[in-house]
Amino acid sequence: MATEKEMPMDEEQMEDDEIIVVMTDDEGNEYYYAQELILQVDGDKYALLVPTCADDEEEHCHCHEHGDEDDDEDSAFFAKMVLDESGEEAYIEPTDEEFEAVLAAYEALMDEEENEK
Repeated sequence: MATEKEMPMDEEQMEDDEIIVVMTDDEGNEYYYAQELILQVDGDKYALLVPTCADDEEEHCHCHEHGDEDDDEDSAFFAKMVLDESGEEAYIEPTDEEFEAVLAAYEALMDEEENEK
């Protein structure tokens, strides 16, 4: 599992040891995601990103626009962590094959944690 030190501070905000990832769409809207965990699969890192709001951006937060909190759970996703041209970590959409491998690894991890209880 990756440490917080691997995450560049200019892309995320750290609050109470939580890594917040800020993504901006084509229209300039910012969306906040909490990095829940990192899985290493076939030598690549994948982050599970869950919608959240930065404390100081609550009034501008887009994660609660749809009203139903169940929608927030459905919009969590895995993003592949790669280095961009400047050497900083960035998040990209995994291929279908990568997604299937990450999902299988995630389900195995959840099964393992459930069996430990």
